[in-house]
Amino acid sequence: MTLKLFENIINHKLSNITGAELLKYANQFQISVAKADAEKIAQYLRGKKINIFNDTDRAKVIKEIAKIAGPDTAKQVNKLFLMFSK
Repeated sequence: MTLKLFENIINHKLSNITGAELLKYANQFQISVAKADAEKIAQYLRGKKINIFNDTDRAKVIKEIAKIAGPDTAKQVNKLFLMFSK
């Protein structure tokens, strides 16, 4: 029960994240994301129902992020998502 609540909180936060918040988390976990890319990624994530704890959902999101910000940035964001989901 507690784990599901934790997952819901994280997924909800991602659906409302700003570029500045994404940058803050990236810096906190020592992951490199450019400010412009963080803004584009946050804009893409906003309002989406995403479950980063589901491998299939996360893979779809990472593919879209790769289209938006490039494969290297997508790999970095995936690392960040994996940190959130542990």
